[in-house]
Amino acid sequence: MNSKILRISLIAALAGFLFGFDTVVISGAEKKLQLLWNSSEAFHGTVVIGMALFGTVIGAILGGIPTNKIGRKNTLIWIGVLYSVSAIGSAFANDPVTFGIFRFIGGLGVGASTVAAPSYISEIAPPKTAEDWLDSTNLCWFWYPGGIYVQLRPEQHR
Repeated sequence: MNSKILRISLIAALAGFLFGFDTVVISGAEKKLQLLWNSSEAFHGTVVIGMALFGTVIGAILGGIPTNKIGRKNTLIWIGVLYSVSAIGSAFANDPVTFGIFRFIGGLGVGASTVAAPSYISEIAPPKTAEDWLDSTNLCWFWYPGGIYVQLRPEQHR
């Protein structure tokens, strides 16, 4: 097994982990944010919580466009930029709409990575073993519960 390809594949597969981690983080903070911003259930569920999911759907639908135009690796770099912008923007958001916009941006990154990461992994894999490496992209979504576990480890909450 080529260690360079394994390392690159694991890095590309981090999208599932990040999405799982984000899901748990927002689940733990959402009621406090609702109280902080005094938002209704419908507004809070749609704007504060749901925007990441809306971004994920749109990112998955449109993720093939930059993947084909600028390449898989460059798309993954831009996805990293989206993650960073989302994290920094969400951290400094002072209102629910701004927070929702930055969560939407992060969702775009998650959705696009479901297209770009498997494509990139299959692109860098040796032709004889490309199918095996492509199967390794299942790590993307295997890691989703891993992100949840890291956030919810029982020893942290004692």
